[in-house]
Amino acid sequence: MKKLMAMLCLAALCLGLLGGSALAADDDLLAAIQDKGELVIAMEGTWSPWTYHDEDDVLVGYDVEVGRCIAEHLGVEAKFVESEWSGLFAGLDSGRYDLVINGVDITDERSEKYDFTDPYAYDRTALVVREDNIDITSFEDLKGKTTSNSIGSTYMELAEDYGATCEGVESLGETMQMVQAGRVDATLNAESSVADYFNAQPDAPLKIVAYTAEANRIAIPMRKGAETASLMDAVNEAIAAMREDGTLAELSEKYFGADITADPAASPAPAEK
Repeated sequence: MKKLMAMLCLAALCLGLLGGSALAADDDLLAAIQDKGELVIAMEGTWSPWTYHDEDDVLVGYDVEVGRCIAEHLGVEAKFVESEWSGLFAGLDSGRYDLVINGVDITDERSEKYDFTDPYAYDRTALVVREDNIDITSFEDLKGKTTSNSIGSTYMELAEDYGATCEGVESLGETMQMVQAGRVDATLNAESSVADYFNAQPDAPLKIVAYTAEANRIAIPMRKGAETASLMDAVNEAIAAMREDGTLAELSEKYFGADITADPAASPAPAEK
């Protein structure tokens, strides 16, 4: 009888340990990711040079490589899922995605809902108009004008703050086309992406008329709560390691032609097109 009781106690202990391990994985996103061996990363796939498809239709970009490096640091494989901007945060909220890595700016409004990693890039906002536009020369001139921007983006919010009426789109190419066609007066976007667009479309009848004085801080949002605490620490460790060994700067030079991994607030704005 005593032997039977001892065996039952041992079995109960083992089940308790297994149950505790499962519970820990359920309550700890990092543990769940490592158990699964896969980090699910959401991005648009249409925003060069952050995340886009090359001529062979392969998903590439600065954020793609940053995501792979983070996954490697965690000891898992990176799984990339593409979605329109408007669906990225919905997927993060529902738990379909572990991370959104898509050049996301830290804002006060987003910080109320999400926790952000340390910044891994910095980028000013550029104001773009048609080449023949003489009415808009600063952000203040946007009052009463129309812009096109990704729905819910920092750039849409900034344009609305300056009094513009915004039309929502899903890609940088679409917003630039709307400005060229005269359907809207202007657009706002990351200076790095605008520069990349002009490199690819040097004859586009567009011009940059202003930049924000300060750079936006680009970071990775996560769901708030104890569930993501260890994942946050691990991703910050990965970002710090990439910064220290020069990987971030190397990737930035590769995709942007410049190092945007340090805050350029004290640097002069780049020359206008």
